[in-house]
Amino acid sequence: MDDLLEVLTVDQLRARASVRWSHYPHDVLPLWVAEMDVPVAEPVREAVRALLDAHDVGYPPEDGALTAAFTGFAMRRWGWTVDATAVRQLTDVMTAVQTAVAAVTPPGGVVIVPTPVYGPFRWYTEGSGRRVETVLLREGRLDVDAIDATAARVRAEVGPGEGIALLLCNPHNPTGVVHTRAELAALADVAARHDVRVVSDEAHAPLVLPGSPAYVPYLEVDPRGLAVHSAAKTWNLAGFKSALLVAGDEARDVLGRVPTHLGDAVGHVSMVAHAAAYRDGGAWLDELLPALARRRDLFVGLVGEHLPGARVRVPEATYLGWVDLRAAGPDGAGLGDDPAHAFLKEGRVALGRGLDFGPGGEGHVRVNCATRVDVLTEAFERMGEVAAAHRA
Repeated sequence: MDDLLEVLTVDQLRARASVRWSHYPHDVLPLWVAEMDVPVAEPVREAVRALLDAHDVGYPPEDGALTAAFTGFAMRRWGWTVDATAVRQLTDVMTAVQTAVAAVTPPGGVVIVPTPVYGPFRWYTEGSGRRVETVLLREGRLDVDAIDATAARVRAEVGPGEGIALLLCNPHNPTGVVHTRAELAALADVAARHDVRVVSDEAHAPLVLPGSPAYVPYLEVDPRGLAVHSAAKTWNLAGFKSALLVAGDEARDVLGRVPTHLGDAVGHVSMVAHAAAYRDGGAWLDELLPALARRRDLFVGLVGEHLPGARVRVPEATYLGWVDLRAAGPDGAGLGDDPAHAFLKEGRVALGRGLDFGPGGEGHVRVNCATRVDVLTEAFERMGEVAAAHRA
């Protein structure tokens, strides 16, 4: 079995126009934005090529092909039965998340966000005129007791009847945690008691690594919830924007509040690419996951070798690594609350800034491990030199 992360050379990667390798000068190793250094899955290439060969790039048909492909994948992969009538197509993951938030909360309403978490959860929510209430994770996992207390306080503040939402990342970005069924059930109980709607971003769900706990669809434990799925992360299709909003059995009414024009904005080529991934991309995914597991193991070893004293949680899912540098020396190995700044300026390694992930991200960096072994290794060698210089 080939290692999909070793297929493309560094020269080929640097020739890409997409943002990961083009945003910084060529002396920077880019381990920042969540894209993988992999070739496009052949079923996706064939499906898109067929459209181009047929000059078939008009408005998309209303044939339900993408929804059917997803529901088939969900059953094959997770044994999860999804009713096609509970699914709406939208343009991308954050559009779907914020569409759901807008449907269940009023302008000025409250959205609870466990942090540290993917930055746009907070940025988009605040930009939509909602108020964000953050709740810190506990050792990288959901702190359900703290969520319960926050939900109770907010409900008492706004009174009965006003919509409150909670944004869940399942699996979690950036910690790579796969939430257990017990954790999700406890969260669902809190949501029911305080009349909170959970909106779960599950774009990383197919990327649970070998040997990790199984992914549990949030809607299996909460019929009042909403979930967002997309092939974009798993098959590296961020340039083909598309996502699916799935409603729990007791949340179908929410779909009626989704503006029709938002679904009409999904492009034909994107829909075909995502449908091909879900329908025919299983073998490619089966080839990818062992390669990601090897990078995960390499990442953990490189942290220990080059950043002594740093703390890292072994990721159970995604291709992202979350590194706590606060214990690697005074104030994060002498690098302060924003160690990514020093690694970029002095080591020419671009990483995800912990501060971008909200409270709890101070002194942390997020590492995109989905790259070649030589690139990941050299990046940590550079980072180790920077950290050592600051400790001296």
